[in-house]
Amino acid sequence: MSFSRRAVLAGAAGAALLGRDRARAAGPIVLRRGINLWPWFSLTREFPAPRIDYDWPPFQLDRPVPTARDLGQLRRAGFDFVRIPVDPGPIVAAAPREGGILLDQVIAAVALALGQDFTVVLNLHANAATHHWTPAHFFGSETAPGFPAYLALIAELARRLARLDPDRVALEPVNEPFQACGAAEWERLQKRMLGAARSAAPGLTLVATGACGSMIAGLEPLKARALAAFEPLLFTFHFYEPYLFSHQGAKWMSEPFYPALNAVPWPASRGTLEATLAAVRVRMAELGQPATGRGAATYRETERVLKEYFDARPDRPSIEGFLRNVRAWSEREGVAPGRILMGEFGAVRTGAGIAASAPADRARYVRDVRMSAEALGFPWAFWNLFDSLGLLVDDVSRRPDPAMIEALGLTMPG
Repeated sequence: MSFSRRAVLAGAAGAALLGRDRARAAGPIVLRRGINLWPWFSLTREFPAPRIDYDWPPFQLDRPVPTARDLGQLRRAGFDFVRIPVDPGPIVAAAPREGGILLDQVIAAVALALGQDFTVVLNLHANAATHHWTPAHFFGSETAPGFPAYLALIAELARRLARLDPDRVALEPVNEPFQACGAAEWERLQKRMLGAARSAAPGLTLVATGACGSMIAGLEPLKARALAAFEPLLFTFHFYEPYLFSHQGAKWMSEPFYPALNAVPWPASRGTLEATLAAVRVRMAELGQPATGRGAATYRETERVLKEYFDARPDRPSIEGFLRNVRAWSEREGVAPGRILMGEFGAVRTGAGIAASAPADRARYVRDVRMSAEALGFPWAFWNLFDSLGLLVDDVSRRPDPAMIEALGLTMPG
């Protein structure tokens, strides 16, 4: 769709130069304890190839969407900000009228959250599972076919967000870029994304990230000073280490052993390799790939990685070790810890048939990550409100899980 690129990308250039010093003096927005609200603008209804369009409306009609009541409940629990992921595919693919409607819906969602006394981080969250409007299509390189439209969308969202409360909104132009850690190409791509937003909105807080999936290893090579022209800025990373615990039972992971993982304890010292392997064999039988049959190769690989897990004995000090690398980066780059957002963390709640992690293990892990981040001064956003990594007991009753509320250091809302 068209966003009047001439007006969006060029019209605010002078204002950007005049407003940049004032924006830098004001600093970025302040975040503390947040939660992700996927799939409010995700889970789409695209037509199969060779078509590249979406049905209308483009988002699945039965996806869970937060209500004003849900948001009020979260605010009373003690969350102070929300991160709203938005799939850019349906907006870019739409005709001008429909694209405008979708943009209005996104801004209305931001306004709804602001009305519940939240600060909001709006995140463009391209979908790698779709067949056309993928991260590679949008920002695989500076010559990616969808990159111009992606930049135009960033600028349009920045312009619209700038009309709202500048102390309570931020734009995060990309989610988990897949480029290699420290890739020079990612530095160029990110500067163009931040530049598109900054030209359209001189004072809006923007969020920068490292490559390789926004992991800590991607943040460490990032040169914060090279992005000084785009202040006010926050920086972000995601944390799910160790994945063998946090993603046990996850069918969306590329390695074949993840769906088989079951009853992996946290910390590792609270269980044994033998007990976890017994649970894995039960899980594999449920999945129709028994460990002694056609799933034998998967079982051997699962056994290997679990042995590494138990030998390493991960626990809260190991989490702190990872996060101290972020603190070292902050000191080296001169970025205050409060400007570094742990934008995603969490653990799978359930798997196929059997709980992927016992509730107590999951709560201990979430508590350990949250407390470690807070001890180092990092704000955080839990993933997620809904789904198998969610805060809720289920997506129907929408009742918060008391164990998760306690693990996050919050108060069970009345």
